[in-house]
Amino acid sequence: MIRAAGVAEVTDADFEGEVIGAELPVLVEFTADWCPPCRQMGPVLGALAAEQEGRLKVVQLDVDTNPATTNAYKVLSMPTFMVFRGGEPVKAMVGARPKRRLLEELSDVL
Repeated sequence: MIRAAGVAEVTDADFEGEVIGAELPVLVEFTADWCPPCRQMGPVLGALAAEQEGRLKVVQLDVDTNPATTNAYKVLSMPTFMVFRGGEPVKAMVGARPKRRLLEELSDVL
């Protein structure tokens, strides 16, 4: 998987600890290597992770190698972004978007 700089990769095995149990809100990108819009989001996620450090945790999950989590949250399109707060998904967005728009959409959960 092509990881964005400063963005951790999570798996089915550690999703609960890294996302559900996180103290900060967590933005999860459900992504895949074969998805061009997902690759396009890499630099955006990297910049977002750096800017929001201490306020928001940003992680990526490869849908092809982590089917349990992907199916549990009924993710069908890539990229799908989900925000988890207090262990619960509080927001979901589908499709690539510019950083400015992503920040606007996250403003109510940050």
